[in-house]
Amino acid sequence: IPPENEKSGNKATPTPTQSFTFIINEEEKCKDKTPFLVLLISTTAAELQHRSAIRKSWGNEAAVPGVDIVRLFMLGIESKGENEDVLLRESEQYHDIIQQDFLDTYNNLTLKTLMGMRWVASYCSGTRFAMKTDSDVFVNTMHLIEKLLRPLPPSTQNYFTGHLMKGHTPIRNKASKWYISEEEFPGNRYHPFCSGTGYVFSGDLAAKIVNASLMIKYIHLEDVYIGFCLNAKGVEIVPLPYSLFNLHKVPFSPCMYNKIITSHHIQPHEHILYWETLQEKRHMC
Repeated sequence: IPPENEKSGNKATPTPTQSFTFIINEEEKCKDKTPFLVLLISTTAAELQHRSAIRKSWGNEAAVPGVDIVRLFMLGIESKGENEDVLLRESEQYHDIIQQDFLDTYNNLTLKTLMGMRWVASYCSGTRFAMKTDSDVFVNTMHLIEKLLRPLPPSTQNYFTGHLMKGHTPIRNKASKWYISEEEFPGNRYHPFCSGTGYVFSGDLAAKIVNASLMIKYIHLEDVYIGFCLNAKGVEIVPLPYSLFNLHKVPFSPCMYNKIITSHHIQPHEHILYWETLQEKRHMC
């Protein structure tokens, strides 16, 4: 009998992330500093303008005065090897790209996040916090640090929070973006997880998640998979007011954006416009 995934032509069960190699790495980022926050931003090679806008706005490593932030964009490889030279030049200029040799596809998003976790565990394990987000998400780094992480810091161990998804069940409708086959995931309920649009965790969890991933069968739904890893390590997700982490696009106003951490479906020019307006006007709120 052929192995299950060959039978269905489903190749969505790659080996654990350990077997992927860094093609572009930034091993020195934390050599002479212990950052307060590492931003892990999921992106693809084509999203040049998104990266450029994020560097100039909320992802600027100097965005929050007096706070050490490290920014990294996470990528896989293109099937045709295009954009590779452009990417290398970008990497040489900004030193904020990490890339492993898995194909950069929707089904490999879990591998992308695990790469980021592995990077934190290997090269920046001292960071107080890390945040995983996407390049079409606006992150109010100022509010994140001042309101959530700084005043009375949450536990700096086993801390994980974001937009909590609880009691969700697998979607078996093939038309859905979040479809998952019985074969890939036979269970009928997911463990609690946080939406992949943006979640925040203490630095120590990166190694624990990577460790759990060696035992847990691959699921291509990245945020769901991380939830399984947290469950395996006995980590409880800290619930937050839902208005902080938004899965939709929040209509822009400085006073509204001054009170949130994430807003989704953001275009490159909006990253910059929203951030600059926020800096100018937030004192008026």
